[in-house]
Amino acid sequence: MTTPEDICKQAETLRKALNQHNHQYYVLDDPDIPDAEYDRLFRRLQKLEARYPDLVTAESPTQRVGSAPADHFERIQHTIPMLSLGNAFSDTELLDFDRRMRERLDMDEVEYAAEPKLDGLAVTLMYENGRLVYGATRGDGTAGEDITGNIRTIRSIPLQLIGQDYPQKLEVRGEVFMPKTAFERLNQQAREKDEKTFANPRNAAAGSLRQLDPKITASRQLDIYIYALGQVSEEISAHHYDTLNRLKQWGFKPTPLIRVVKGINELKAYHEEIERQRNDLPYEVDGVVYKINAYSQQQMVGSVSRAPRWAIAHKFAAQEEMSVLEDIEIQVGRTGVLTPVARLQPVSVGGVTVTNATLHNMDEIVRKDVRVGDAIVVRRAGDVIPEIVRSIPDSHRARDPLFEMPGVCPVCHSAVQRMEGEAIYRCTGGIYCSAQRKGALKHFVSRKAMDIDGLGKKMIDQLVDRKLIETPADIYELDFKTIADLERMAEKSAKNLLKAIENSREVTLARFLYALGIREVGEATAAALANHFSTLEKLMQAEEEQLSDVSDVGPIVARHILDFFNEERNQSVIRKLQEVLKIHYPEQKTTARLPLEGQTYVITGTLSTMSRSIARQKLTALGAKVAGSISGNTTALIAGEKAGSKLVNAQDAGIDILDEQELEALLQNNHTDVTRQS
Repeated sequence: MTTPEDICKQAETLRKALNQHNHQYYVLDDPDIPDAEYDRLFRRLQKLEARYPDLVTAESPTQRVGSAPADHFERIQHTIPMLSLGNAFSDTELLDFDRRMRERLDMDEVEYAAEPKLDGLAVTLMYENGRLVYGATRGDGTAGEDITGNIRTIRSIPLQLIGQDYPQKLEVRGEVFMPKTAFERLNQQAREKDEKTFANPRNAAAGSLRQLDPKITASRQLDIYIYALGQVSEEISAHHYDTLNRLKQWGFKPTPLIRVVKGINELKAYHEEIERQRNDLPYEVDGVVYKINAYSQQQMVGSVSRAPRWAIAHKFAAQEEMSVLEDIEIQVGRTGVLTPVARLQPVSVGGVTVTNATLHNMDEIVRKDVRVGDAIVVRRAGDVIPEIVRSIPDSHRARDPLFEMPGVCPVCHSAVQRMEGEAIYRCTGGIYCSAQRKGALKHFVSRKAMDIDGLGKKMIDQLVDRKLIETPADIYELDFKTIADLERMAEKSAKNLLKAIENSREVTLARFLYALGIREVGEATAAALANHFSTLEKLMQAEEEQLSDVSDVGPIVARHILDFFNEERNQSVIRKLQEVLKIHYPEQKTTARLPLEGQTYVITGTLSTMSRSIARQKLTALGAKVAGSISGNTTALIAGEKAGSKLVNAQDAGIDILDEQELEALLQNNHTDVTRQS
């Protein structure tokens, strides 16, 4: 079947538009259309290509993840070798490099292009007539592996170059890397699945790029920066710095923070500047690279067998070092999570003395087989607490037994719980545990809970640090003098706070339950529990089977509720709160059926006339269930502004979509029905 000309033009227009939007989003980090609009354009192109298969081209945005898993990688010979770099680890070695360059060029001062040295995997990309032909790894420098299918999944790599003035043949070299956030997310997912974690972002990037199945690579959120040319059919510029800027015009992401510097002082200053920024950068760097800027001067200086003489990597201080694990202690976080912390023999890592490191959880201790007395490799990345990468057991020494998590909280001695399928252990002490005290109190007084205006984070910190309050019930024992003596608390502010505390003494059961901070009991679940049981006493006496009868309460949440109310210390705090509060219980249920019972809604995007939380409350009050994702049970999707993937999923599934006006009409009409029933 011959594709009509107007259809061909539509497809070409869509391809160009999508490629431009990809460039804006993944290269310039400046999206020019909402995600929903991009998705609509993408689906239009998909439908055209499905109907007219001859429209499909290799550079189509729909073909980024199109190849089947491979059995192995073919070898590709590099037309120009991919050389490695020499290293300078000190200012003295840098001085020697600059001296050699000045002597070879017979110049008093050399101009360099300085850029961060990304810690990733070097690749080469070949383009012909603006179209990506292949991508390959560095390999041994003379030949690498053909990873074109995987390269195509990296959205910051253009499949078709922008503009018309690019060379007929253009080969660029770049560094594929995994952003820090993507690395942390990947390892967290691995921990949750009890799988092996990656040691660092570089290993993660390398492992992801060499997957035989491109779909796995596509899921890893890799990125790339271009740092050099390979083979080109015509000269682009006489200088390296200008070349990278030109490549940017064609759709590439050149190495960031690149700068032209002259002389040894500017070289050292650039190194110090990037090292200061190192921990704040969204990607890992392990040094900076200096290259003679003028290509003619690079040719004059030349190369040795494996490295150019005209460039050098000035490395940063090491981020991994050896130490000895002296002890393992438990820290209790503000949410009750027990975290094992390693106490180490002091060691300097990246210029900072490290004496402790996180072990994450018990599963990590078992996986890495880390034991007290072992020699270990410790890594420091950013300002976060360092972590142990691996242990190096001494074969000549009997190893200590594997560490075991405690059965009771080391802070409050409440029972410690590990839910089935979870890696973490938690203290069940809740609002009683002093380690969780500040977090529990801040939640208790928050706007959606007891709504005590004026009792913010800093005030809670003062009250707890001065031992003026320990439990939420103590808030209602505060007097004017105590409050007025706090820092930054004037007489009027003290009176206002006392008034806010007094006003909070009357509270609905739903708000009270939410304020208690029971794990995974949010506003909607708290309201469902209040409506179902009507009184606090009935809820506290409920069995797991009765709890599971409540909408929004599954077996895991039911277990959290039981554990909370079974803890004697929590019961004590609740009894004290009952003495100082007036809890309003909901009216007993009538036999009348609520108008939206049996219906399920999903809310996405931003609503202008009410918050999503209020919309959820109004829907649940009418008997509806509000879910977090689209499913076969979804009645309708309520879509506000900037609706994302849920809108696309609903459209694809043929689910009704309501805008904000239709939501208001739904609420109003059914509110009238409720009024008539009552």
